[in-house]
Amino acid sequence: MFLLILGILLWMFAHLFKRLFPSLRARLGNVWKIFSAVLLLASLVAMVIGYRGADVVPVYDTNPAMYHANNALMILAVYLFAVGGTKSVLVGVIRHPMLWGTVIWAVSHLMVNGDLASALLFGSMLMWALLEMLLINRAGRWENRVKGSFKGDLKALGGTVVVYGIAVGVHIWLGYNPFVMAPA
Repeated sequence: MFLLILGILLWMFAHLFKRLFPSLRARLGNVWKIFSAVLLLASLVAMVIGYRGADVVPVYDTNPAMYHANNALMILAVYLFAVGGTKSVLVGVIRHPMLWGTVIWAVSHLMVNGDLASALLFGSMLMWALLEMLLINRAGRWENRVKGSFKGDLKALGGTVVVYGIAVGVHIWLGYNPFVMAPA
């Protein structure tokens, strides 16, 4: 559990540093970018190892029927991640598509995982994404300058299919088939 918590804290620190300490971040320049990349990589490794190694400690019961909702929400979450990296029409409508994708990802996983490690990981990522959006919104008004096209949306849709397929494959490889409901 230590590695999981360490990974979560490193992730939050690396992402929130820019918002909480903007002048220090500006002074550090490219040094911070490199350090931040290393921190984020370390945080991901620590979270994965910590999550996989955590004991299963039940916290709340889940409904096996939620697996279908989880899968549908995950398609939307992956699409929002993809849209955030394109010049799509949707990017001009939704502020913070990647962070909203994180919110949906976290909520969908909390619906089907009722153990302590899942509550820590997905609950923390949910809180982080909401806090990040709050801090960004407080920093200034949104002036969307992206002139997206439906071509960008189609690219995001294609990317969604590929990434969702990879995510499903990785989950199955790790022993968590998202299409098979756990016993009640």
